[in-house]
Amino acid sequence: MLEFFSGSTRMVNTRRGVAECMEIALGDDLSTCDLIILHASIGHEFSELVDEASRLAPQARIVAASCCGVVGREGVSESMKDIALMAIRGKDFGVSHTSSISGKTAYQETLKMAHHLKDSTPGVNMIYFLASGIDIDNNACIQAMEDVFGSDVTIFGATSSDNMKGVVSYQAVDSNVYTHGAYMIGFSDPGLYIDTAATHGFVAFGEPLVVTKANGNEILEFNGRPAWTEFTSRLGLLPSHTCGDTIPVGALAEKISDDLVDEYGNEHILRVVTSHEGETMHYATSISEGTELWLTKRDEEKIFIEMDRLVENMVKRAGAKKPVAVFHADCLARGRFLFNRILKEELVNRMQFPFSTEGECPPWLGMYGFGEFARLGGKNTYHNYTTALYVIYRNND
Repeated sequence: MLEFFSGSTRMVNTRRGVAECMEIALGDDLSTCDLIILHASIGHEFSELVDEASRLAPQARIVAASCCGVVGREGVSESMKDIALMAIRGKDFGVSHTSSISGKTAYQETLKMAHHLKDSTPGVNMIYFLASGIDIDNNACIQAMEDVFGSDVTIFGATSSDNMKGVVSYQAVDSNVYTHGAYMIGFSDPGLYIDTAATHGFVAFGEPLVVTKANGNEILEFNGRPAWTEFTSRLGLLPSHTCGDTIPVGALAEKISDDLVDEYGNEHILRVVTSHEGETMHYATSISEGTELWLTKRDEEKIFIEMDRLVENMVKRAGAKKPVAVFHADCLARGRFLFNRILKEELVNRMQFPFSTEGECPPWLGMYGFGEFARLGGKNTYHNYTTALYVIYRNND
């Protein structure tokens, strides 16, 4: 049976920060955990991060990812020196990873990981997936996992980020640190189940950009013109601007089917562009020629309304059950680049309080990343620019 514990801190010294998080989560009994999941802002040295976690818990598997800030049961922080972790006791899990993944290799690499996980860990009923946030076809990753585990296994997680530059992000497994890697954790505790949901609150406007030439997750042309030049022109930017310049204002909206609109609270699912090579834009998922993509604007009132609705629906589905743990992925563009500190804290409090028991927040691990995995319409789905919550319950609670 799995048990979950969490901790977070803002600490300049990486090793001290890891130690503080583990002490918050586990008290003096640091050596008894079996799995540590770390999120850390880009200002930390990731080799030190995993080395210190391994030193304090030498028998534990260690996985880590970079982000643009963390959310823990202690609250939200978006400095360059944030660390948060979920520590897990119990043996009902398995870990699989790859050192290199990209848009072109996403399906094959994820398929290999999924086969390894299934062979090593019988009874997987949910998968936490974390991959590089730069140049990856996330729909291909979902397809590969479902081809091995079936579509009934819920996929949740995120893609790693930097400080919104789109330059480099980090993933780590045990003592190895990667920049284009991925890992998956298969949970196999038969007593656990998970509920996931995501919402964004952005509104599409204007005339769409039409994809007129594409290859996999690469967009080569919009409206018959070179993609990057056309995209940045629509944003009022120059082609010399970086992806980091486009992320706060450049959410691209892709229409969803009518039957999903009420559940999602929006007519569109959003996509972020985290890298480009010349005129070629690396989209977050595979995309077909003829797809229409709209620019969007943030509706702050809608963000709060839809987030409240998401939490209310999740709590209603749970009935009297209380979470044993909550994982949480948030788009970095919804963090300090969207709200000031007061509004961010209010937003996080409004999502945490309904899951709390007598005012105490359950173990909580959240990150500001480049993208989020959560079910939509009963299907595993990749999202951008959302708040995504993954609430784990025990059947007999």
